[in-house]
Amino acid sequence: MWWGSGSGWGGWVLMTLMMVGFWTAVVLLVTWLVRSGRPDAGAPGPRRSEALAILEERFARGEIDREEFEERRRALTAR
Repeated sequence: MWWGSGSGWGGWVLMTLMMVGFWTAVVLLVTWLVRSGRPDAGAPGPRRSEALAILEERFARGEIDREEFEERRRALTAR
């Protein structure tokens, strides 16, 4: 039935390439959706407000003096 159609291997190669392309697109789409849905995507460490809160706690406990507190606070709030 299919052997005498004259299309040869071209049809099979085209179908294979289309199937690989389709599944590649599906995998890329799912990967993108999973990565973009995370609220902490791209955040390697604590946010600045958390770091500032920790710094304030250390100052309040007396672990660092006022000069060190001011220096580190300037570093955290500098843009």
